Amino acid sequence: MKRHFTYPSRDGVTQIHAIEWKPEGEVKAVLQLCHGMVEFIDRYDDFARYMVERGFCVVGNDHLGHGESVVSDEKHGFFHEKRGNECVIGDIHKLREITQKQYPDVPYFMLGHSMGSFLIRQYMKLYGQGLAGVIVMGTGYQPPVVVAAGKALCRIIAAFKGWDYRSRLIDNMAFGSYNKRFEPARTSKDWLTKDEKIVDEYLANPWCTFTFTVNAYYHMFRELQVISKKANLERIPKELPVFFVAGADDPVGNFGKSVQKVFKKYQACGVRDVSIELYENDRHEILNETDKQSVYADLAAWMAARME
Repeated sequence: MKRHFTYPSRDGVTQIHAIEWKPEGEVKAVLQLCHGMVEFIDRYDDFARYMVERGFCVVGNDHLGHGESVVSDEKHGFFHEKRGNECVIGDIHKLREITQKQYPDVPYFMLGHSMGSFLIRQYMKLYGQGLAGVIVMGTGYQPPVVVAAGKALCRIIAAFKGWDYRSRLIDNMAFGSYNKRFEPARTSKDWLTKDEKIVDEYLANPWCTFTFTVNAYYHMFRELQVISKKANLERIPKELPVFFVAGADDPVGNFGKSVQKVFKKYQACGVRDVSIELYENDRHEILNETDKQSVYADLAAWMAARME
């Protein structure tokens, strides 16, 4: 069963759109999904249905400024002027609270992809207690000096153009190099997946092709600063299982190097059950790759092992 519903955002204005995929029989566990930048939660329908067949209730929301979680189309790519990151994290936690009231006695897992992986890495240090495990998918690492420069540039542009301005300069800085390894490329988004049908559907969807505002970029850079600080890593519950997964050809993770760097940081800070899997020849969206059934099976098996 698939159910759409809404709940109030932490921003005090927006109704957050969410989806619940529920199995016909017993709910063995819950999996909450956190989608990436410039996409929406219903893109995860195929994976959600796979997990439902294995007894999982799957839930996820469109983040502020994404999908149906906007007051108007002009607000796509805008969080909140002052509390953007706080609001997005708060909306993720609110969905967990709503869902755990319905299913209080089953293991609760979370998965964050791409921008969602950065959000989930921040979420762990705030609300990691009580989770059965976290899957960090398609993540990356940026040097603090680069992130600080990005934030500064956002502030400068916003001073002249406003926080709702969409800057091609910042967008090119964020994404401009991602397609280089795949040139001569068929499209500008070949770095997402080898599956051409998925790429074409992505490019044809206005919910996947808008440009982030300076506001949203600023809060994303701020988020990257938070998760890179050693003091915040130390706040992650040491007993929380964490699984890093990514494509070995994913430019967001510097083709595996950045994912391994973050994985080693989690090991160093004492997280006891932390593992990593890099999928050869896979690009950024491993849930949409040509070998996605293998990825699905690996994720299901990892969670099942932590439900015993």
